[in-house]
This record gives sequence, structure tokens and C-alpha cells, in this order.
Amino acid sequence: MTYFWTPEQRQIRESVMKLCERFDDQYWLDRDTTGIFPEDFCQAMADEGWAGIAMPEEYGGAGLGITEAAVMAQAITESGCGNAGFAAMVIGIFGLNPVVVFGTDEQKQRWLPPIIKRDDVACFAVTEPNTGLDTTRLQTKAEWNGDHYVVHGQKLWTSTALQSNKVLLIARTKGLEETKKPIDGLSLFYTDLDRDYVEIRPIDKMGRKSVDSNQMFIEGLPVQKDELIGEEGKGFRYLLHGLNAERVLIGASMVGLGRCALRHAANYARERVVFDRPIGMNQSIQHPLAESYAELEAANLMAFQAANLYDAGQECGLEANAAKYLAGEATFKACTNAVMTLGGMGYAKEFHVERYLRECLIHRLAPVSPQLILCYLAEKGLDLPKSY
Repeated sequence: MTYFWTPEQRQIRESVMKLCERFDDQYWLDRDTTGIFPEDFCQAMADEGWAGIAMPEEYGGAGLGITEAAVMAQAITESGCGNAGFAAMVIGIFGLNPVVVFGTDEQKQRWLPPIIKRDDVACFAVTEPNTGLDTTRLQTKAEWNGDHYVVHGQKLWTSTALQSNKVLLIARTKGLEETKKPIDGLSLFYTDLDRDYVEIRPIDKMGRKSVDSNQMFIEGLPVQKDELIGEEGKGFRYLLHGLNAERVLIGASMVGLGRCALRHAANYARERVVFDRPIGMNQSIQHPLAESYAELEAANLMAFQAANLYDAGQECGLEANAAKYLAGEATFKACTNAVMTLGGMGYAKEFHVERYLRECLIHRLAPVSPQLILCYLAEKGLDLPKSY
């Protein structure tokens, strides 16, 4: 635990960990096997007020900062819920930040309380099949017909779309040829996810089976004028506002996942006896786990340094991106070491660590690759020429 946490932040951690005890390793193993969405976990989190931890109090949230949200996210993953528990909740933690910051009072009053109570469930539709990380080149169009917008396009890797009745959607309201910069034509909407106009196809993937990732095919989705967030053409800028907070939350949650894997590995190493001694006495077992411990704690310090800067209103792009990078790499290594510590049993689902390894890859890859983060750090931190 980081030394600079306040008593309130420590209490958040303890309370969330206590709640998560009701959803043990077997619960998440069952969800990973069956693919059943952890709705009872999400509802329990909402019932105890955690869904709106970083949303304003006047709309039913707790009004706390990204630091507190990161404490909560880390407690979820560290408890054993893993990336599945974090991903099932993340849209309620910070996903509607563009609404909080750029929405009108009427929009916030209409949209935020149902999300906090989990009366509404939202997904976030950004990524597209043909653009990848080049978000400024998105092709989904929202065309004004004189009465409302009509949306056509495709989205990819949209998490929790099968559970959602709402969607935060970015689409092009002006063509690339009509703008000076590609980002100028993108607008952000929050609207109903109407299955009459949207086909959702689940993606069969490596990990986190219980939290769906999907392809979305949008044909003629009607979006009303009052469902536009902020000004037309500024949607991408609104997304940029929340990127640093997203990096912080992912970094903190990844550290929690890595710690969980190390805990399982250390417990096994203490109990597993080979040649009349616990394998945890062997330095070839100890050292990789100790190395991962040190790396995770270093990543954790960076994540909460970035969180503190963000909440203080200071620039934190370098710290937030470094935290996401360090946590992603350290957690991948920690989960790998955990599997190797258990040997053959590490490959067995009943011991859980193989699931952590599969899940840690998600946020090692996304929403931005480690390579692109290194490009950013080289440019912004070392003043090297932009390479992409």
C-alpha cells in the first residue's frame, strides 16, 4: 500500500475488498467458464455507492477524485476479481467523464443518476475495424437530416454492448475533406443503443469471457440533437480530456492484478513441497517473484503520482502514460512468473493464475499499445522527433 494514502482512501480500499470477498475465485472461474456477465457483482457495487465514485454529488455520485477511483479499481483487481471485475464496472467509474465535464446541466441530470444506480448500462463505441489507434481517421458518420442525426458505420471491441441500453458514441459529422484537421470533424453523442438499428456480434477472445467485447454494425441509428455532447466537431478533444485519467485507472488496476497473481504464487511456493522442502526456499523461485514485487510497487508509485497530479489539476501526461506502460509490463511479467512458479498446475484453470495471465494481456495491449506509449514518452519526455 502506498504511504501517502489518506485514512479515507484506506477505508475505500478496505470496504471494496470486503465487498469483493463475496465474489471469490470460484465465482470468477465460473464466469470465465460460462461467459455469464457478472451482473450481481456490478449491482452490488452500485448498491453500495461505488459506481459513481468520481461523479458529482449533485447527480448521486460520491464526488471523489481519480485517486480514489484508482484505489477502488486496484482493490477490485487485487481481490481476485481481476480484469473482468474492473472491466464490468469501468464505464460507471469514469466512462461518462465527457458528460460530466462538457454536458449541460440538463444532460447530466438526465443521464448520470441512472448510470450510477445501474438503471442504465452504457458502452463506449470508439474503435473501428479500419482505423486502429489512428482515432482521428474514424469513418462512422453522423449526418444531420434537418430533424436529427442519422448514424452509419462500424465499431470494434466495444465492451459490454450486449448488456447496454446506452452508448457513448463518437462519429464524423464532417468529412475529412471538409476540415483543416481530421479531429475537427468528430462529434460525441450519448444515445439509446437501439437494436433496431445496431447489430451486435460478440468477439470470441482469449480472456475475460464474462465481459463481452463486440463488433457493432450501425445502420441508420437516429440520434437527437440534445444527445450531442458539447459542440459539434469537438468530440475528439473531449475524449482527449479524459485520456490521462484512463491511463491512471488502468495502471492502478493492472498493479492490483499483478499483486493478486503474486499472492497466489507465493502461497503455492510456501505450501508445495518437493525434495522434502517447500519450493519457496529455492532462490530460482524466490527471485523472479521478488523482482516482480519490486516492479509492481514501482509502477504503483507512478500510477498514484499521476493520480495526485491529475486531481490537483496539474499536467500529468508523462506520468500517466509511464504508469500504464510500467504496470502493463510488470503485470505481464508477474502473471507469467506466477504460472511458472506453479509449473504444470499453473496451466490448470482451477489454480486461477492462467486466467490472470490471459486477462493481463488486454490492458497491456489496449487502449494504447506499449510501443505507442514509448513513442509518446520519447517525444514529450526526451524531446525526440515524433516518430508516428
